[in-house]
Amino acid sequence: MLGYIGRRILLMIPMIFAISIVSFVIIQLPPGDYLTTVVAQLSAQGDVVDQAQLAALKAQYGLDQPMIVQYWTWISRIVMDGDFGQSFIWNKPVSELLAGKVPLSAMLTISALLVTWVVAFPIGVYSAVRQYSVGDYVATTIGFLGIAIPEFLIALILMWVSLTYFGQSVGGLLSPEYRDSNWNLGKLLDLLGHLWVPILVLGAAGTAGLIRVLRANLLDELHKPYVIAARARGMRERRLTVKYPLRVALIPFFSTVGWILPGLVSGEVIVAQVLSLDTAGPLLLNALKAQDMYLAGSIVLIVSVLTVIGTLISDILLAWLDPRVRLRYR
Repeated sequence: MLGYIGRRILLMIPMIFAISIVSFVIIQLPPGDYLTTVVAQLSAQGDVVDQAQLAALKAQYGLDQPMIVQYWTWISRIVMDGDFGQSFIWNKPVSELLAGKVPLSAMLTISALLVTWVVAFPIGVYSAVRQYSVGDYVATTIGFLGIAIPEFLIALILMWVSLTYFGQSVGGLLSPEYRDSNWNLGKLLDLLGHLWVPILVLGAAGTAGLIRVLRANLLDELHKPYVIAARARGMRERRLTVKYPLRVALIPFFSTVGWILPGLVSGEVIVAQVLSLDTAGPLLLNALKAQDMYLAGSIVLIVSVLTVIGTLISDILLAWLDPRVRLRYR
């Protein structure tokens, strides 16, 4: 097992390096660069940009260099100094921008994940154990609706319900009077009052999907010979379900751990835009629209690295949960 983990970690290094190259190249593929966007905006306002000034700005931002030089400058600063570069849009270090967005994204992602697990686990088990009951049909219907309805539409509906019936606007994570104030009990309560909508929206599709997967896996295990044999020996149904089939059916819960880490940074971009959430998702979208290559490239690189690390953690957890995986490693 330790040898497997060591090999996986060694393979992560060239994989991350290749991901960084692909990410940087993809961001550079659209025609033009950040200054092209700036010139277009100034032209729309009737201003004229002098070519000498444009050349000076290109030299200042390093945009006059070949792509390979720009990439090497960017990646070498990250590896050597932990410097992700300067954001063109905000004129701030990328690390400073991410430090202000990532904690909120992390809080939302972890909260939505906990809600997903707490809701999906008992409903999925009940649907499998009580197959074709009224509760199973209700859970199945809700699950299909949760998968079918887009998350941004759920966000719009919840915003309308909150404003119409509770008189509270849930756009953003804080009310205007608390955004620039110090943290206190009032600000915390205001945050909690705004937090329930994005948590429900982000957890809706995941909850519905996990219910369906857990139900299907558990139903498949409940009809296997080892379960029938244990039932024939007189093992109590509840103990039988928890000890054997449920353990195997829990694999999807552990496999989704790999999605948590990248979600801490990226989040749901469309939902964040609809709800006006001050998280990393809209920051990435604005960086891509403005061709802010250092900001966009850094976010994409961080999300990719976290995806690789999260996948490794998921594999380790699955090996701990499932003896068949450990035996295959040996």
